Amino acid sequence: MLAKGRKVPGRAETVPVNYAFGPHEDDVIIKHRLLTRTTTTRGEPPLKKLQKKFTSFVLEIEKDEDNNNDCEKLAKAFLQELSTFEIPLLKSKAVIDANLREKENFNELKEEINRQTLQAKADIEDLKKQLEESKIERQHKEECEAIRKLIAVQPPRSETQRIITDLEKEIAALEAENTAGSRLLELRKKQFALLLHVVDELQNTMEEEQKNLIEEMRMAEEQKGGMEDASGGSEAMAVD
Repeated sequence: MLAKGRKVPGRAETVPVNYAFGPHEDDVIIKHRLLTRTTTTRGEPPLKKLQKKFTSFVLEIEKDEDNNNDCEKLAKAFLQELSTFEIPLLKSKAVIDANLREKENFNELKEEINRQTLQAKADIEDLKKQLEESKIERQHKEECEAIRKLIAVQPPRSETQRIITDLEKEIAALEAENTAGSRLLELRKKQFALLLHVVDELQNTMEEEQKNLIEEMRMAEEQKGGMEDASGGSEAMAVD
């Protein structure tokens, strides 16, 4: 015996449901009922009733008695029972055919759904790629817009060119002035070097002249002293 849970509306707990047969036993019983056309577990199965009708008809035919009326009655009863047994079979066949067609339709629908699912997945992947490309394109547009705004705040090209020209002229003038200053500085260096040389020569000359003058003065002093000595001796000689 197999117990399954069944939810009761309005309650959170689960009430166990008991079955008289297990799942495999149910399949066997249902298959047997379909084959024997038995819809309930009570009463005599239709196939068994048909078998009894057929057995009665065959047994009546095999009798050696004059029983044509009985055979005819049993034949009619058998045919009637056969017709009664055949109608549900035809209905079952029609239901089976309908179920098969429904199954085919379901399979076709399933294949179509699978195809649409695959197509949707492919579309999603394409949309993801387009989204990434759109993000990159938007980023490029934003960068271009930022560059455009930066360019917009800059002065016009003509004014910039005029400023560049003025700066080039100023640079050229400064370079010329620098060249002239360098030449003047070089000239001043040469002049200063010449001046130092002249001063050095002049200093040497002055030192030489000063030496000569001192020497002349010394010789003059010596001569003067000699003359005084000579005059003193003559005076002494005169006194004597």
